[in-house]
Formats: sequence, structure tokens, C-alpha cells
Amino acid sequence: MSIHRWSGIGPAALIAALLVVSPQTARGAAPEKDGVAAGRKLVEAWCMTCHATDANTVGPSTTAPNFARVANQASTTELALKVFLRSSHPSMPNLVLTPEQSDDIVSYILSLKR
Repeated sequence: MSIHRWSGIGPAALIAALLVVSPQTARGAAPEKDGVAAGRKLVEAWCMTCHATDANTVGPSTTAPNFARVANQASTTELALKVFLRSSHPSMPNLVLTPEQSDDIVSYILSLKR
């Protein structure tokens, strides 16, 4: 298809078409609400052995931070969490996460912010 065919479409029509095509984000990820649920499942499967994973649970380790406390620190941002999850830490297992898994875990942790 040539560019000339698209030149007749107005910007508003093009934007409307893009919005109707899919409710997914630009990266093709599920909407954030699904990311939070997926992140919770990952956290329950991988992190609960050491961490308190929400404000209502107590983790078995006294040294592993509570995720609700992490979420509510002033320094906690999406970027900070993503960098942390992609960095190795001697006190944690070396989890190899896909970008989607990392995004879901970050979404879940940030959902605990009050």
C-alpha cells in the first residue's frame, strides 16, 4: 500500500481507528489491571518464601523487605523497580524474568502504594 492511499485519512480518523483496533498498550501488553493480577500470581509463586507480598501478610524472612513498604517509599518508581529486578543481588535468587513478567511484578508492587 502506498503512502498516497493514507494521505486522505484525517488525523482524527486515524487516531480513532487505532483506539478501536485494540485495548492493549503500545507494547502489546495486557491492560494494567491484568498486569497487576499476573504480577500478584508471580509474586505468590516466587517471592512469598522470603517477602511479605502485601500489607496483610508477614514474610518468613526478617531481612527481606515487605512489598507494601517498598511500594510506599518515596524513592520507589516504575523505573527503579525495573532496574532492581534486572540487577543481580547476592541475597536473592537469580531470577531470569521476561520483560512482561518484570512489568507485571512492578505493576503489582506499585498497586500496593497507598
